Amino acid sequence: MIFTTEQVACVCEVLLQSGCMDRLAGFLRTLPPLSPSSSSSSFSPCLWELESVLKAKAAVAFHRGCFSDLYTLLQGFPFSPRSQPLLQQLWLRAHYTEAERQRGRPLGAVGKYRIRRKFPLPHTIWDGEETSYCFKEKSRSVLREWYRLKPYPSTREKRELAAATGLTTTQVSNWFKNRRQRDRTADSSSFVPAGGVSGRNLSPPRSPQYWCPPPLSHSPPPLRHIS
Repeated sequence: MIFTTEQVACVCEVLLQSGCMDRLAGFLRTLPPLSPSSSSSSFSPCLWELESVLKAKAAVAFHRGCFSDLYTLLQGFPFSPRSQPLLQQLWLRAHYTEAERQRGRPLGAVGKYRIRRKFPLPHTIWDGEETSYCFKEKSRSVLREWYRLKPYPSTREKRELAAATGLTTTQVSNWFKNRRQRDRTADSSSFVPAGGVSGRNLSPPRSPQYWCPPPLSHSPPPLRHIS
């Protein structure tokens, strides 16, 4: 079966989003070699379609532990901002994994920081904007603004936030979970009941009551993709 370049790009993106790495690898094996100078009318890919294939190859290389191939791919093509968050994760996680194998133990926060300093993101997958724990400040701003208005986003809203920020749905869920936990901890530490006894010295109640956010008077701002 002969696919058009648009179909190839679509299949790569769908399989990549679904996490079906084995199926993605199998699909890539069925494709003829692609290059910008291809003379075939069916395979004369534009930049975006070629990028979809290279991004898929990078994900498969990471999945198989072929980190040298991954690094070569990531450093050899100027990827667009839309692809960069995923590829940055692959670059860092590959270097973390190699370091953990060499040391025989998991890396802590300091160890990961040293790896990031030793192996900085190549310019092909980084636009120069500072990141914090792999979250760009623009992404963090979107999450903070949404949290201010709605600390408990629905599953659909988490998917929309992931698409808008370039993060995964799991990363978005963990961010909201950790932020709610920090706020609850701060509230309990600063609470001082009548009599002057600090809340941190109180024994927890037998039946804790979990706070639920009140209905919003207005919806969070519409999401826009960060580019």
